[in-house]
Amino acid sequence: MKKIFNSIIVILTLAALFLTGCGSVPKSRDGALRVLASTTFLADIAQNVAGDRVQVDSLLPFGTDPHAYQAAPSDVAKIAESKLLIINGVEYEHFIEALLENAGGERVIVEATAGLKPHPAGGNVDGTESGAGSEREAGDPHLWLDPNLVVSYVENIRDGLIEVDPDGAEIYKANADAYIAQLRDLDAWIVEQVKAIPAGRRLLVTNHEALGYFAGRYGFEIVDTILPSFSSEAGASAREIVAAVEAVQSSGAPAIFLGEVENADLANQIAAETGVTVVDDLYLESLTDGAPAATYLDMMKHNVMQIVDALK
Repeated sequence: MKKIFNSIIVILTLAALFLTGCGSVPKSRDGALRVLASTTFLADIAQNVAGDRVQVDSLLPFGTDPHAYQAAPSDVAKIAESKLLIINGVEYEHFIEALLENAGGERVIVEATAGLKPHPAGGNVDGTESGAGSEREAGDPHLWLDPNLVVSYVENIRDGLIEVDPDGAEIYKANADAYIAQLRDLDAWIVEQVKAIPAGRRLLVTNHEALGYFAGRYGFEIVDTILPSFSSEAGASAREIVAAVEAVQSSGAPAIFLGEVENADLANQIAAETGVTVVDDLYLESLTDGAPAATYLDMMKHNVMQIVDALK
């Protein structure tokens, strides 16, 4: 992945030269400007910036966990047709390097998290570092779960759209400003909702390390992560399960929170020993095809209400 991201500047430069030389938007053979995002939530964020001018598609379908995604041959064709590819970055899209190599061609790649500083690896309650691989080395990729950080996503996506379609610059700027205002409103709404939770009960036990940015922004304490990794595909040792039980019991945390695509077996095992509630319908990695998480804004509101209802 590092090699790919290091080449982004070169790709952007080539794209800029191409646009300058021909004076038109790069398009696929059917004449459409193809914009592709790696995940459904990124596609929705990007669509708010693109507005009616460009259709943004998601590489991953609804309800898919990017940590566990197995690429399909059709994904290569989708990337091959794209002129702008939007990814989260921070080693989140492990599956995409091989797809890019097989797709060939040139496209502008926007790393939505560019300019942001991820939380480092090693977020265990006891201060030890666990897990392995490039994702942990890069840090926690789940920056989108703090809407204030999504402002940077929007700005990076706006700039990428302008790069491939300079004639739409004013539209993209206006749409980005309007959506940033909605993100600011969402942040204020979340602050108000969290006030309903007594300070001593703002405790999060999660399945994997996904809610760190959310917790930091809104004053929650991460009591424990059952799977001490940024990936929902990680495993937990017997020692880690015992530690999770002890952490839940000693903290008085009333619930364990999981993403909807995550396996609830370990959480249910811990809940049976501690008597806490398992909330297993958060949407952290993917939108839904319709309610309750049809958009990024809806996803965040749904998650907040589930957390507030379980803790207040």
